[in-house]
Amino acid sequence: MILAKKVRIYPTKEQEQKLWQSVGTARFIYNYTLAKQEENYKNGGKFISDGIIRKELTQLKKSELIWLNEVSNNVTKQAVKDACNAYKRFFKGLAKKPKFKIRKKSKPSFYNDTSKLKVKEKKVLIEKVGWIKTNEQIPIDVKYNNPRVTYDNKYWYISVGVEVDKKQEELTDISLGIDLGLKDLAVCSDGKVFKNINKTKEVKNLEKRLKQKQRQISRKYEINKIKKGGSCQFIKTKNIEKLENTTKLMHRKLTNIRDNYIHQVTTSIVKTKPYRIVIEDLNVSGMIKNKHLSDSVKKQCFHKFRQYITYKSELNGI
Repeated sequence: MILAKKVRIYPTKEQEQKLWQSVGTARFIYNYTLAKQEENYKNGGKFISDGIIRKELTQLKKSELIWLNEVSNNVTKQAVKDACNAYKRFFKGLAKKPKFKIRKKSKPSFYNDTSKLKVKEKKVLIEKVGWIKTNEQIPIDVKYNNPRVTYDNKYWYISVGVEVDKKQEELTDISLGIDLGLKDLAVCSDGKVFKNINKTKEVKNLEKRLKQKQRQISRKYEINKIKKGGSCQFIKTKNIEKLENTTKLMHRKLTNIRDNYIHQVTTSIVKTKPYRIVIEDLNVSGMIKNKHLSDSVKKQCFHKFRQYITYKSELNGI
């Protein structure tokens, strides 16, 4: 069984610049591949394989896109693969049409090739960046799966898939049913009820402060609006940048609070050691379409709950 190991990394200022360069390259190549596929699709062409696009990029590296040579070739390769896989899933009806990545909205991340990833005591080697310190030890001498470097608006992380053995737990003869909802996150058939974290004072106050900051940003943009011809141009000041960075950190804190709570709930459920866990199939995408429920459903993170309970159950033989 493969489990993800996520570890914080501490790059120097020079290394951080290189990390941002890799992030920008991954986003550019992903968007380039999507544009190619869309243009080809509009002209009645068939799906372009990732191999053809990679060959094209290899030629462009010698002329127009010479700056791509400053970043690991594997970042480019994987970005092409990711975009092509997104299109394949769309054609098969498994996902919505892939969107272009926007610098302000997309999650900063890039791929590091498994064969080039080296690990030693509290250090990791990222290709064309160098050795970077980590806050904890990544398993050594194991096979790594899909290493990704990410940024969460405050810290840099590297996550790797590592193979682990399933635990041989002694399970009870209980079949546990879980009902997910909006009033409470989860109601279990053994009588346990897990509250909705979004109704707590901490989350409500944080959301209230976030809305206030967002209103401040809107007002400042309105003040700095300049009309040119028939269009409007918005000037971003340093104060706006500061406020936007504050809102990013608040979004990060809210995400971490919800994520941590789901981890606590799912771990608590798995520790009761039922031989089976039953969850209803929720039509989350359908629930989100309801304007009265969409916000509450998103905050409950039902999909994440199911993911966590699934892998923890598999790990414990449930």
